[in-house]
Amino acid sequence: MSDPTVSRRGIIAAGAALAIAAGDVTAAPPQVDIPSEDYKVKNGRIHQSAMGSLRGIPPDTLVDACHRMGMSAVESIGNDPKRFARVRQLGMHIGYMGSHSFKTGPLDPANHAECEAKLRAGIDLAEQFQCKNVITFTGYRVKGIADEQMARNCVEFWKKLMPYAEAKGVNLALEMLNTRDNTHPMKGHPGYFGNDVELCVDLIKRVGSPRMRLLFDVYHVQIMNGDVIRRIRQHKEYISHVHVAGVPGRGELDDTQELNYPAVMRALIEVGYDGFVAQEFIPTWPDKQAALRHAVRVCDV
Repeated sequence: MSDPTVSRRGIIAAGAALAIAAGDVTAAPPQVDIPSEDYKVKNGRIHQSAMGSLRGIPPDTLVDACHRMGMSAVESIGNDPKRFARVRQLGMHIGYMGSHSFKTGPLDPANHAECEAKLRAGIDLAEQFQCKNVITFTGYRVKGIADEQMARNCVEFWKKLMPYAEAKGVNLALEMLNTRDNTHPMKGHPGYFGNDVELCVDLIKRVGSPRMRLLFDVYHVQIMNGDVIRRIRQHKEYISHVHVAGVPGRGELDDTQELNYPAVMRALIEVGYDGFVAQEFIPTWPDKQAALRHAVRVCDV
């Protein structure tokens, strides 16, 4: 049941939302308590990051906004080493370095050379800028390759690459993606092989390296598997990075979505998770920075 009490700021936000019709594109949605522009992280028990590529905010603007809030990191902000260096100079971190495409992964040996080159380049950048994680993916299913063969292809590929990652002190974080949502190219990935968190953890175990880890994307896990908090507890030793977004729709972390994010954040604290939690939602509110401030406060438990 929702709280019938509406704060002063919430009333202001609700009234401001009515101004959208009059052309005010910075207005907030109704009945949402939006943190003010000078909002700063208060508790800091969750080390928060923000993903740039889906945010609709220019990378340098996003870096500045996250720095003002006292956030720990940013990610997916392009490939400019000067920008990475500036992030580090500000005392922040890069949440992860990118790598190969999520479509053309190591499940097909034809992709191995390309994936290896891109992962090695990502590992080198991660080492240079003291980044803990480089993301890897299984890739999309290929007709004619059976599931177990795709799994073996992935495991054999990662096993060969792990000595390089281990020597550099960098994790390869395997991301599970949902295959149910076909409404948007970044809301779901029909055809992706690693669409089950248990399968991904099994692949990680088969690689057998402490640097082969799991990117636990709460949005994707909720859609495909559910039981998010139990799975965090179950797979805590493998999780090296976390992404969050509203379900369904990958929108804001507000009361239109089904997840209780404060409870999820408390579960991460409970299991001793000390990596980054990245805001990876796709903003629907006109004021994208307000949406980010709101989500950061939701997760600052």
